[in-house]
Amino acid sequence: MLGKALDEHKPIFLQVKEWIEDQIINDEIQEEDQIPSTTQIVQFYKINHVTVSKGINLLLDANIVYKKRGVGMFVAKGAKEKLIRIRKDAFLNQYVLPLVQEAEKLGISGAEIEGFIKKVKEQKNHEI
Repeated sequence: MLGKALDEHKPIFLQVKEWIEDQIINDEIQEEDQIPSTTQIVQFYKINHVTVSKGINLLLDANIVYKKRGVGMFVAKGAKEKLIRIRKDAFLNQYVLPLVQEAEKLGISGAEIEGFIKKVKEQKNHEI
């Protein structure tokens, strides 16, 4: 996690939360692994302790991480699956629903949408 640049257009506490979530989803941090400490994040990014704590507390409240008193925060069992489910729901609402609504306005069929997606994926694969 440490090393990712901050985005000035998004609240830092949300970025902290999302960085840790990304590490869990990408298997960089496994279930029962310890997450970076608040102090580590504060020192690396030179950001406010309260801001970092706010992001981590969102994960704590969502049962993505849990606290071992005097030791630190650890990834909860089932956290990855839960995060993937949450992000898929968000993806559906933020991207797919507006895509389908706009496609309907323009008379674009489901098959055409699939063709667009395949074309974009192919272009992306050629870039790699």
